[in-house]
Amino acid sequence: MATEVEAGGLRGRMYVSRAVSGARPGVPVRPGAPVRPGSAAEDPAVVLIHGIGVSHRYLARLHHVLARTVDTVSIDLPGFGSSPRPDRQLTVADHGRFIHDVLDGAGVGPRVLVGHSMGAQFVLEAALQRPDQVSHAVLMGPVVDVRHRTVLRQMLALTKDALLFETPGSNAVVFSDYLRCGPGWYFKQLQVMMDYRTEERIRELGTPVMILRGATDPIATGEWCRILARRAPAGTLAEVPGCGHVVQYTGTAQVAEAISGFAGLPGSEAPEQMLRRR
Repeated sequence: MATEVEAGGLRGRMYVSRAVSGARPGVPVRPGAPVRPGSAAEDPAVVLIHGIGVSHRYLARLHHVLARTVDTVSIDLPGFGSSPRPDRQLTVADHGRFIHDVLDGAGVGPRVLVGHSMGAQFVLEAALQRPDQVSHAVLMGPVVDVRHRTVLRQMLALTKDALLFETPGSNAVVFSDYLRCGPGWYFKQLQVMMDYRTEERIRELGTPVMILRGATDPIATGEWCRILARRAPAGTLAEVPGCGHVVQYTGTAQVAEAISGFAGLPGSEAPEQMLRRR
């Protein structure tokens, strides 16, 4: 169930499922209802943030698996999915503020932020803005690799990933969302993504952070992700074998286990071989 959300003159959509003890897990929450009546710090909600051009749709599998055991929120940011296009270019910091503002408005207390691709930039910035509210951060397939810092190299890596390491299903979801986003907003945000220095900003992050990638991802390469994990004051690296960039779609169960194990959430623990200290 989608809830329209607004903050700072920007509009998006929120999709919420609540894991309730003694009730059917993953129950959708009615529009306007708080995610949890309390704010138990030991049991935060997981918040999923998409990347450039896409929406909550390619996070839906992960959302449903996590929602079996923990309150789970997916957000369509302004200009993406069915959300109205803003009349100005938004910075990574703008998206970070929007995330916190709409979560506060929905009554979400402590939060584990999980972002994919450019969404990893949004999550990193949000964690830097409000470290008191973010217990853990997960950067899946983070960008932009220092060796791919041109639009051409990004496009080549994306093409390689789509052709060699993704499934027809994951490609269909991603590229249909690109069409919905449209080239105008996509390219307006692409420059923002390219200019953001993830490798520098992560040095300032005191929050525990897991860098999570598909082991065959040509966009977020192994070397790049190891750099990020080493530079983070409290960084961990995890890899899912046999998956490309859209790892949350093609390796959903393993990704959910890694997130739950890392953040100490209810549910399965991540296999030890997946997690590597920086």
